[in-house]
Amino acid sequence: MTPPTQPPPNHDRGLEYDLATLHRRRFLGLFTAAGLAAVAGCSADDSTTTSTPSTTATSATPSTSTSTSTATTDASLDVDEIPQETGGPYPGDGSNGPNVLTQSGIVRSDITKSFGSASGVAAGVPLTVELTVVDADQDKALEGAAVYLWHCDAQGRYSLYSDGVTNENYLRGVQAADGSGKVTFTTIFPAAYMGRWPHIHFEVYASTAEATNAGQITRTSQLALPKDVCSTVYATDGYDGSAQNLSQTSLENDNVFGDDDGVHQLATVTGDVSGGYVATLTVGV
Repeated sequence: MTPPTQPPPNHDRGLEYDLATLHRRRFLGLFTAAGLAAVAGCSADDSTTTSTPSTTATSATPSTSTSTSTATTDASLDVDEIPQETGGPYPGDGSNGPNVLTQSGIVRSDITKSFGSASGVAAGVPLTVELTVVDADQDKALEGAAVYLWHCDAQGRYSLYSDGVTNENYLRGVQAADGSGKVTFTTIFPAAYMGRWPHIHFEVYASTAEATNAGQITRTSQLALPKDVCSTVYATDGYDGSAQNLSQTSLENDNVFGDDDGVHQLATVTGDVSGGYVATLTVGV
């Protein structure tokens, strides 16, 4: 099998943007103790071993931004802003080639299948992603906010961009937050490709209308997946090359999560291979 493609270093907004973002994140990181908003990257443990596959429920180390599916307008939530990150080279939002956001059918919860004239289905270990969108300044759920979420398939390919799936649009979708600020996506566990820690991209918009018009983005960030769960998934069929790629990187040296140990982006994951996993994360914007 051809190894998963490594994303080029110059992301969709250009090298100048990425360098400026990195400089800003490192600068602000020096003042975290003084109480400035968290806008740095993320990192955590290393990834030099592969755990033994297990069919029992596996729980990842929780993010310090406590994940919850029942966020309320309660100041006790005390949610920090999630770091602003690059959308990467394969956003599909019109900023770097294809624009899937304006296509009929993009608003959906199940993103395992392509829509419109495409018919592909992404195979892999089932994963449910639950994000709770919260106003970090007021510590309240953002009902009606929209999330556009996308990630690679089990072979490390991005629909619309990668060889073999340029005509597919699976593993991309938009959902509006409910009264608790929660959005839910049914998907598959993404691969680990060369040079990056396993992750899921997302953009937050003020509304579904704003998202489906490819309008103003409130926040662009990424969700990190925990090492123990990744190791278990990558020992199953269909994830060829992922275990090796995982062993060659870590959260602490990842170019996105490597600034603060992934404290605001590392999802809490429960479940098992046979029944599927659930990844939860609170997203402060």
